[in-house]
Amino acid sequence: MSLAKTPPVLVDLRSDTVTLPTPAMRERMASAPLGDDGLEGDPTVRALEESTASLLGKPAALFVASGTMGNLVAVLAHARGPGEVLAGAASHLLNSERGGAALAGLHYRGLPEHAGRLDAAALDEAIDVRSSARCPTALVVMENSHNAAGGTVSTAQEMAAIHAIANRHGVPVHTDGARLFNAAVALGVPAAALAAATDSLTFCLSKGLSAPVGSMLVGPTAFIERARGIRRMLGGTLRQAGVIAAAGLVALEGMTERLVEDHRRAQALHAGLRALDASWCGPELPQTNIVRVRVGSSSDEGRRWEAALAAQGVLVRAGSGGWLRLVTHRHIDDSAIATALAAFAQLSRAAR
Repeated sequence: MSLAKTPPVLVDLRSDTVTLPTPAMRERMASAPLGDDGLEGDPTVRALEESTASLLGKPAALFVASGTMGNLVAVLAHARGPGEVLAGAASHLLNSERGGAALAGLHYRGLPEHAGRLDAAALDEAIDVRSSARCPTALVVMENSHNAAGGTVSTAQEMAAIHAIANRHGVPVHTDGARLFNAAVALGVPAAALAAATDSLTFCLSKGLSAPVGSMLVGPTAFIERARGIRRMLGGTLRQAGVIAAAGLVALEGMTERLVEDHRRAQALHAGLRALDASWCGPELPQTNIVRVRVGSSSDEGRRWEAALAAQGVLVRAGSGGWLRLVTHRHIDDSAIATALAAFAQLSRAAR
């Protein structure tokens, strides 16, 4: 499946993090009022934090450099002492961010999940808050939408059920909502309905919402004040950060509802791939903007497909077990979907 010369990139499906700021974002960034966020405060950052808290129905919000930083700050702010953080076995926090456990002095443990949703019975069994416990439970973490499960979503009711279990034991709940607005749009509910079912929550401005940098952490006022101090400890005070916070304001004002277009194109991509080879994708349509395609049984096979597609100007990401991940976003239009499907078709014919 090797081709001679690598053409320019035509379609980039590696992630929705490749999105570029819109013209409106660039204009707002150029004219944003600025201050020192570590001293008197940056007025544009403060406006973004206030707007975020209001939108999600939480008392307070904090602007952070990334979702990984936001999740680590949340863990440190919630779990003030040795203990165990319980998260889904396939969660992003557990598999891609567990290095933070070394800073937190905490142990991260994976629990069973079903289509990206924590198993409620397993969670109830795993929580142990006794002072005599070897590693008392300090925090429970959910993820919505769920990256590794193909962008699947949890409803507010499903989230509330997990929160109720943790609350019964006196354990706080944090939600990694990197693509929170994708979940909300897919469910047809306000993002605040999902935020209500967790104590704290992070979401990314720099994925499908197209801002260049940044994530938000929301929660109770006292929690956010602790988080602000922890952000400083981690080197996250961003000074005149209004330059980038301005793009986040535009993202919240006008970029959330358009995510339905990304979901529609993900479903079209999924349907087109199944038409080429039904073994590549399961029959269930993607709920949000992530399409998982299994082109073989080994990681090597996945990497070969990744390289062969790149040779045709179509960028995807290979994972373990022959899986490819394709993510739709603002820069993927209908013609990009057609181009991607044509590349898959050509490689499929060559592989026979």
